Amino acid sequence: MELTIESQPFTKISTDALVTYVYEKDDKIEGVLAEMDAATGGRLRELDASGELTGKLLEFTLVHNPPGLAAKRLLLVGLGKPEKCTGRELLRASGAALRFLKARAVRRMAVLAREQARDAASAQTVVEGLLLGDMESDIYKTEKKNEKHFDGAALAGWPNEAAEKGRAAGQVTAGAQNFTRSLVNEPSNKLTPRMLAERAEAMAKAAGLSIEVFDENKIRELAMGALLSVAQGSVEPPRFIVVTYTPPNHKDGAPVLGLVGKAVTFDTGGISLKPADGMEKMKYDMAGGATMLGVMKALAQLKPAVKVIACVPATENMPGGRAQKPGDVQFAMSGKSIEVINTDAEGRLILADGLAYARKLGCTHLIDAATLTGAIVVALSNINVGVFGSEQGFTERLLASARACGEKMWPMPVDEEYREMIKSGIADIQNVGSGKGGGAITAAMFLKEFSEETPWIHLDIAGTAWLDEAKPWSAKGASGVAVRTLIDLAMKF
Repeated sequence: MELTIESQPFTKISTDALVTYVYEKDDKIEGVLAEMDAATGGRLRELDASGELTGKLLEFTLVHNPPGLAAKRLLLVGLGKPEKCTGRELLRASGAALRFLKARAVRRMAVLAREQARDAASAQTVVEGLLLGDMESDIYKTEKKNEKHFDGAALAGWPNEAAEKGRAAGQVTAGAQNFTRSLVNEPSNKLTPRMLAERAEAMAKAAGLSIEVFDENKIRELAMGALLSVAQGSVEPPRFIVVTYTPPNHKDGAPVLGLVGKAVTFDTGGISLKPADGMEKMKYDMAGGATMLGVMKALAQLKPAVKVIACVPATENMPGGRAQKPGDVQFAMSGKSIEVINTDAEGRLILADGLAYARKLGCTHLIDAATLTGAIVVALSNINVGVFGSEQGFTERLLASARACGEKMWPMPVDEEYREMIKSGIADIQNVGSGKGGGAITAAMFLKEFSEETPWIHLDIAGTAWLDEAKPWSAKGASGVAVRTLIDLAMKF
């Protein structure tokens, strides 16, 4: 989609649809809307008096052939109560407006800023909403009702400098999030571990990042026994992907941010086989790895001051004749022994080797992301990402970035008492908890063992990485959650 900046008065903008926002309050017709009301001969006050213009969040009022405007349509989008309106609401309203118009065969629009939000940050948020809203997940349909994406959108009413800055940043961050979503949406026969590595290599080469891909022989040489144990049941060999961004002024001893992402390109559960119902969605079990690759794609363009290394262990989890079995004992790269109680708790196994290798590379701060547990869905549903951290200050920095980006995340406990629940009678630890409940927490405690003393954060995105139904602002499928939060954190590191 072409994104342009419009500097002429809004009455003269010739486009298929002019879009602006309405707040839910007593006097809605003020500022830009008062000017628009005057230009249209009082049309907005008529709509308000009739009760059609409420300003409620994501409520649309569409006016065809508005008098006094060069645009063919005027779309007024509700932003809800002004005191509750954040970037999250603006992003969703922008994406919802595009999808609302796209469904009505509109291909070009201009978004008019309200006087309350004319800075670069609001312009960036609108651009992100538009680009995220324009993405579709029906890539393999041979007949599509909605064949074309949006042709173009313009930013109007922002100062040129703010519009330029917001447009540039929004295109990078939304582009990275859509890259992640495109990977997660792929069926597993179109994205095996080797194919994921190829996509990562192509991205890194285009972005100017350094990349290494380890095959099964190198993985064995590195003694990544936890990763190999998951991979051994599949005919598809595993891969371990390392992508590195190094700032020009990086000095030895400076902080290094490590991003570790789970990439199980299809998860059957292994011998502890999952139920058939819903198993087709297990192609999304590589969302954590895709998240980290998307973040790296953006950082290559945004150029933070900190060195960032992404480690992505990639494999399938299959119930083949060589698959590991419940009760097996495996040795991770760190040397810890693991009793495998449940082969469907495989994500934490491959992340164990990912975290250990990131530490070996010199990462001073670690963040992992994974569609790790159904227990986090029980705890937080599909609203919040579960956040587990070993150091309060580091964790709070991530949560602050999440708030700034409008991504809902909630801190979870990592009390030492939970460590008792993963003790094994035959090995150092076991891969599931022995007590009742707390499944997401015991999974996090397992991962904490492999971060050791390094400040570490675990993001359980199992409930938030996939949309089972389309939303007004987004197509069904991968959400790309956490990409923008991690970009923001790296830029502020």
